Amino acid sequence: MTFKIARTELRNLFYSPVAWFLLIAFLVQCAVFYTSPLSMAARWQDIAIENNPKFKDLGISLTSGIFLGSDGIFANVMQNLYLFVPLLTMGIISREINTGTIKLLYSSPVRLRHILLGKYLAVMIFNLLLVSIVGIFMVTGAFNIVHVDYGLLLSAALGFYLLVSAYAAIGVFMSSLTTYQIVSAIGSFILIFILSRIGGLWQKYDFVRDLTYFLSLSGRTQKMLSGLITTKDVIYFLVIIGVFLAFTQIRLTGTRDNKPWFVKAGKYITVMAIALVIGYITSRPGLTVYWDTTANSTNTIHERTRQIIRQMDKDSPLEVTMYTNLMGIGVDQGLPEGRNQYLSVLWDKYLRFKPDIKFKYEYYYDYDATKDSFLYKQFPGKSLRQIAGKIAFGHETDLSGFKSPEEMHKDIDLQPEAYRVVMQLKYKGRTTFLRTFDDGIFWPEEMQVAPALKRLLEAKMPKVLFLTGNLERSIYKTGEREYWLHSVAKSNRAALINLGFDVDTLAENSPEIPADIAALVIADPKTELSTATLDKIRRYIDKGGNLFILGEPGKQPILNPVLQQLGVQLMPGILVEPTKNEMPHMVKPYVTSTGANLAEEMVLLMLKEALKEKDNEDSLFTMFPGVTAITYDSSGGPFTVKPLMMTEADKTWLKAGTLVTDSVPPVYTPQDGDIQRPFTPAVALTRKINNREQRIVVCGDADFMSTIRNGGDFTGRAIYSWLDNNEYPIYTPRPRSKDVKLAITLTGANALRIIYVWVLPALVLLLAAVLLIRRKRK
Repeated sequence: MTFKIARTELRNLFYSPVAWFLLIAFLVQCAVFYTSPLSMAARWQDIAIENNPKFKDLGISLTSGIFLGSDGIFANVMQNLYLFVPLLTMGIISREINTGTIKLLYSSPVRLRHILLGKYLAVMIFNLLLVSIVGIFMVTGAFNIVHVDYGLLLSAALGFYLLVSAYAAIGVFMSSLTTYQIVSAIGSFILIFILSRIGGLWQKYDFVRDLTYFLSLSGRTQKMLSGLITTKDVIYFLVIIGVFLAFTQIRLTGTRDNKPWFVKAGKYITVMAIALVIGYITSRPGLTVYWDTTANSTNTIHERTRQIIRQMDKDSPLEVTMYTNLMGIGVDQGLPEGRNQYLSVLWDKYLRFKPDIKFKYEYYYDYDATKDSFLYKQFPGKSLRQIAGKIAFGHETDLSGFKSPEEMHKDIDLQPEAYRVVMQLKYKGRTTFLRTFDDGIFWPEEMQVAPALKRLLEAKMPKVLFLTGNLERSIYKTGEREYWLHSVAKSNRAALINLGFDVDTLAENSPEIPADIAALVIADPKTELSTATLDKIRRYIDKGGNLFILGEPGKQPILNPVLQQLGVQLMPGILVEPTKNEMPHMVKPYVTSTGANLAEEMVLLMLKEALKEKDNEDSLFTMFPGVTAITYDSSGGPFTVKPLMMTEADKTWLKAGTLVTDSVPPVYTPQDGDIQRPFTPAVALTRKINNREQRIVVCGDADFMSTIRNGGDFTGRAIYSWLDNNEYPIYTPRPRSKDVKLAITLTGANALRIIYVWVLPALVLLLAAVLLIRRKRK
């Protein structure tokens, strides 16, 4: 009986111009948002092929770009979906009420639930037609994109179907509330809008926040659009569908019953309570099943991170406490209204593999006036509590929910963390901080989370010591030539301290250099090293210790006594490379194959790929501001020496004497001692000693690791990783996407645009006209 009613309802739908109009409008919308990004990608690919015989690919995932990008099908169709469904469902029940046929249905030997399910089934079948229209472009994409990501497309299609089915259930309910179809459509628009926005309302209150977040439709398909299917999301849509169908059943039953209003209200409340219980139970991390359908498992944390989590006992929970300072950096993300976003963006991927993580939240206010008195200048004459009250008012929150500095200091001192939003991880009595950062991402990424988890398991982390006592670059000064940024800057996600290293200094008068450190850094000493210091360094090298030595032009005599033991020397003079835009001492060497194999930095992995294909034009250049060359005997010696970087012979020479950088460009003058040939500004040394490989890096420039050069960027991280035997940082590289090339030209893409945007909708319109005209004649 349900299927008979569904068949009848479908016949009514397709004998109405509204359904055909919706199909054609939906088809045109999908066609436009498929062919537009496709044509753009095809145009750029044709240009690249025409101008570059060695063209390989576009370098981006075309499946994501064409289907999920801001101009793609799913992003735009799902954004406008609420405009289609209410027009489809507005008359599905109100039409029966308005014409009086509902009384005939009531009097027939058909149960009410059969009527309701039959009508909803008809809409579900129509929704499948919408999915099939999207499917046309998915199949087309499979032919147009080489190695298309099928799993991503199918997951996105499931999310689309579940969302449109939820909208349909809402529309059916609204149709049962009124006899006017236009009122039903407007009511559906309003209810869908409310459910899409309710997740952002009253987020300051715990119970209300959880309730509104569960009811919110916003973002529920986001994971499926990115290729991750979870039982939590699927069950959510099924619950929403069930709720509104149950509401419809109660509504239609109530029109024939004369029961008191509170009995009817109790039924609605019961349905909602059951839905909330089901939603709560199925959303528990331990009961959630995940399926990453993407080709490269992009929604799943790396195997290295999963291995760390597997080392944690299942019976010992991980406790995460987030500390939010009302007067600190990141307060907006740390307040209660940002809690769901915090859990979703940062922790969902880890809860999948460790569902027993316990989350706690501490809110306080504090301010370090010794470093910055800005707030006291902005609020003259006011105490810290009074200032905090004003800021709380600005954030529309109550100061009573925040602990005072005195109360917080009894529990923890967050002054070393600059009173910013920070998380403290606790496991089996061990604790560590997981920080937030001053960039567009804000939250820590897997490269910071993995070493933080590892700290909870390891008794000792790799330590990097910086030698001091001879005016070396400082890790505590923030000047542009210093080393603070890449070493101990807690607000920099790429700093060593946030990548798993312990960082400290070593005084020149220390009795001995510890043998168990990851590396000793000697960064541009400006005064001569004492005999005692040289002896300590020699003993450290003899024991097999790793070293990172950075020199500067003009200071070769200071470091050459250390380097003599290694068989390398800093050459006198300075490398120059005159260019149109830079000063002549700004030298740009290219990274060699040895440098490309230092670590799993993304750019180095790409370079390795290019070098495998012997594509020399893809060499990677870096910047050394003021560098001298390194000489070594490659025929033999205590160490195997390999260049990490090389200069180009026709662009660079080693200038003897003094270089004036702010005058006319220097000229190569061999009679003055200038030498022009390829030079090595950085080398890697290795040897086997004490059953381990000793690793040393020597650079003829110290500025490239300074704050103004962003701490060496990928080059600096790669060197530290290599010195630590590539244990830290914990890299989480992903395979390159395969769907990076089109199998269609711009001509073919333009032909598809004509077919899908004009020809196919015209054929559907013709079919609809013929069917409707024939129906009218009958």
